[in-house]
Amino acid sequence: MKLFVSTPPHIRAHEDTRSIMLDVIIALLPTTAAGIYFFGYRAAIVIAVSMLTAVLSEWIWQKLAKQTVRIGDLSALVTGLILGLNLPPTAPWWLACIGSVIAIILVKQLFGGIGHNFMNPAMAARGVLIVSWPALMTAYTLPAVFPGVDAVASATILGDGGFTANYMDMFIGNIPGSIGEVSKAAILIGLVYMLLRRVVSWRIPVIFVGVFALLSLIFGNDPLTAVLSGGVLFGAVFMATDYTTSPMTRLGQSIYAAGCGLMVALIRNFGVYPEGVTFAILLMNIVTPLIDKYLNPRLYGAKKGAKKNV
Repeated sequence: MKLFVSTPPHIRAHEDTRSIMLDVIIALLPTTAAGIYFFGYRAAIVIAVSMLTAVLSEWIWQKLAKQTVRIGDLSALVTGLILGLNLPPTAPWWLACIGSVIAIILVKQLFGGIGHNFMNPAMAARGVLIVSWPALMTAYTLPAVFPGVDAVASATILGDGGFTANYMDMFIGNIPGSIGEVSKAAILIGLVYMLLRRVVSWRIPVIFVGVFALLSLIFGNDPLTAVLSGGVLFGAVFMATDYTTSPMTRLGQSIYAAGCGLMVALIRNFGVYPEGVTFAILLMNIVTPLIDKYLNPRLYGAKKGAKKNV
């Protein structure tokens, strides 16, 4: 009797890029709905423009480069959605357009497309927008439940605008901020969905937030207020967990997540920016290849001390 062995891999998963991206979109729906509920039609316009520009940018680039058009994998749609949720509801439409073009063309396509970018595209675009148009990126609108005030020109309750809120308001979303970061309840619903679908593991978001909360306590701040304010939870759940820009091994992911939490705490307490999630994740994205290089597991059958291929 002959034994026929096919070439590896021998096990195929049912998940593909499209199904994973669809799960991420579903997980983002509660956050998107909460942002539109609290900030109204302007938030919906910002999100729609960001998503449409991201998809069109990828389609145009791949057409001009004579590549296979892959907008059907939904990755560009997810990038546009995440970027839109990272913008304030007062953002002009052209700001969302510029951000999406930067994310798709400059960060994603110029480095080879999906799976080849060394930074999270939406985060990199947000970083460029913050540096280039800081006033527009920090002109946050109070939700409709706070009548009589149009905008707070500071980074939510982290800035010097004098705005304060209780735990419940911060958890539900009755606070100024970016469209997708205000409702922590909606973010946690999305996290639970992705955990149940096994799209992400608990490791990165839990360690990220845990290290940040611990350091906030050490630095003399209320850890619960620190976690519920700004974009820590949104960044930990939806951006730090990006497959391409986070480490492959469990230990590597733990180091990466701890580094994100550490950097956010340092930037918030000692930096010039009251909110440091964007730059913390981008810095750890850059460190990811180094983490993978030194924590790359030895292949089965390879000699100890053999040079690793990364």
